[in-house]
Amino acid sequence: MRKIRKPIEIFSLSFLDVVSCGFGAIILLLVISKFSQPVIVEETTIDLRSALKKLEQELVIARGEVINTHSQLTEINKNYQLLDKNYESKAALLTQIQGAYANTTQTLKTQTIIKEKLNQAQQTLTQEMLRLQQQQPVVNKENTIGGISVNSEYIIFIIDTSGSMHNFAWPLVRKKMQEILQVHPTVKGIQVMNDMGDYMFSQYARRWIPDSPGRRRAILKRLNSWEPFSNSSPEEGITKAIRTFYDSNKQIALYIFGDDFSRGSIQSVIDTVSRLNRGNRKGSKRVRINAVGFPVLFQYPGTEMNIARFSALMRKLAEENNGSFVGLNSLK
Repeated sequence: MRKIRKPIEIFSLSFLDVVSCGFGAIILLLVISKFSQPVIVEETTIDLRSALKKLEQELVIARGEVINTHSQLTEINKNYQLLDKNYESKAALLTQIQGAYANTTQTLKTQTIIKEKLNQAQQTLTQEMLRLQQQQPVVNKENTIGGISVNSEYIIFIIDTSGSMHNFAWPLVRKKMQEILQVHPTVKGIQVMNDMGDYMFSQYARRWIPDSPGRRRAILKRLNSWEPFSNSSPEEGITKAIRTFYDSNKQIALYIFGDDFSRGSIQSVIDTVSRLNRGNRKGSKRVRINAVGFPVLFQYPGTEMNIARFSALMRKLAEENNGSFVGLNSLK
């Protein structure tokens, strides 16, 4: 016999319990979610804003530190540039000092050599002067001053107006010229030319300046500012003076002031003067040639040859033309 089953009720009490529990759980989840989520979001937002504000403050501080560091770096760079320039300047000064020291050392060596050569030349010259003095006749001392004859009626000055003379020896030139005029208290004529043959007073070119106290003062005054061009060679002035003023009936004295003879041939000048300054029947030359050497170039190493050439020329001209050569040893 077939057993009859009971019908199943879908909406039974047990089913309702399960459904009720499920809905309750869902409602509980919804309640929990609505009350906790806003709190968490709000707290998170507040924390982020605080952190952002803190980061902004740190950024401002960092920017300030960057600006300060940049300023310090700029200042350090400027100081470095100044120190670098100072170093270069000091290095250049040191090089200059070292060069000056080397030049000074070389100059001292050169001056020592020059001094030794001058001492040897002075000794040789002294021996030569003693030999010449023994050969020369005795001169009447009443007509000489310092070995220079002063019995001439006419006097001509040939003055080197080069830069070396004008810059270093001019006060002494004026003094020696005044002394020579004083030992010739009265003459018949005076003339002043430079080593190129240019006249001091153009209005008296090729003729004598009458002697008078006023004329002498004018000559000495004009000498202060007289500075015509010069080639440091007395050849032109000597030959022009003899050609222009030579007179067999006049006693003429030529005074040459100079410091060097840098160009031309010594023998050529001597031969030219010998041809122009002819002697009389007794052999005496009508133009007496005297010379005064100024020691200007002794302070310049390398000019010994010019000094020696000038001294040799003047000594030979004075010897052959009845005059004297005086070499000064100081510019004072």
